[in-house]
Amino acid sequence: MNAMAASVFVSGPWPWWLAGPLIGLFVPALLIVGNAVFGVSSSLRHVCAAIVPGRVEYFRYDWRKTGLWNLLFVLGILVGGFLAAHWGGPQTVAISEATRQDLAKLGIRDFSGLAPRELFNWSALVTLKGFVLVVVGGFLVGFGTAYAGGCTSGHAISGLADFQLPSLIAVIGFFAGGLIATHLILPWLL
Repeated sequence: MNAMAASVFVSGPWPWWLAGPLIGLFVPALLIVGNAVFGVSSSLRHVCAAIVPGRVEYFRYDWRKTGLWNLLFVLGILVGGFLAAHWGGPQTVAISEATRQDLAKLGIRDFSGLAPRELFNWSALVTLKGFVLVVVGGFLVGFGTAYAGGCTSGHAISGLADFQLPSLIAVIGFFAGGLIATHLILPWLL
């Protein structure tokens, strides 16, 4: 692979036919190493267990045995995000024209970044709309993750691959909640 092809391969999005199987192979790799749990939300528990061990019963466990690899995975996400933001090429999301038109009807017209600047900026945070989207939405995501016993990646990738009924129920709930938020709550809120 020449330098130009390597640059495009590293800085651009990977095609579905490559990224999908690599994500799918992650679950058997976890099973081989003896850990079938995958997800990002559990890393928050591991951080708390490392910082305040023994003070809260929920955090009394050996996080190094069960969570060290997970913390390294999250660190890799942060490092990868930093590298992509600084050296990864254009920071825009490919959005279909139909979606752009639907969002324009809701007042969203700036598609130059990773998230609409009309909704996600410091000045929008002090508005009712911005507060609901960022703070209330963030609380609901955190509450839902704790209530469901994991995040979307944990349930959808490792839980479904392990044929866990609670993960199937959680994933159906994620999709239903996303459809409700997209078609009912977001138009009402914006």
